[in-house]
Amino acid sequence: MKEFLLHPFALGFYVGALLFLVCYYHLFRLKLEHRRYRRMLSDKMDLEASAVSKQKAELDALRKENENLRVKVQGLNMQPEQKLSRDLEIFARAEKKMTVAAPGFAGSWEQAKQAAHQELAEEEAGRSAPRKFFQRFFGGAVQEQPPSLAQSSDAPKQSAQAGG
Repeated sequence: MKEFLLHPFALGFYVGALLFLVCYYHLFRLKLEHRRYRRMLSDKMDLEASAVSKQKAELDALRKENENLRVKVQGLNMQPEQKLSRDLEIFARAEKKMTVAAPGFAGSWEQAKQAAHQELAEEEAGRSAPRKFFQRFFGGAVQEQPPSLAQSSDAPKQSAQAGG
């Protein structure tokens, strides 16, 4: 029996069986780890899916709220006193542009009026920040007279001083 247990074939079988058991042990541990990773990945994907669905719901709610507010603003702008205020704002902006561009020129006045009307339309549509509120809080920008007006208004004074 001792001869049979110590035979080279038997020794090779023992070494092979030992290596097989070590490999099988590592395979078993890898399968357990693989299951754990799959559970973790599944949990993470569930959490991310719920977060994305929450964000989509919030985005839809904000879009609906934005649309409702836009409709309310348009409704308020159609009231007579608001329409008058809007027209006054258009004329004020057009006048400011006219004093800079070309004083006394009717074509420029109409262009400035249309540009002011377009600006207000963009503000009401929500594409730009409303300037009217900023001017109320911080005051309007003080614009100097164009050089041509300043020179023409100074000319009579100079001629009066030279003559007298």
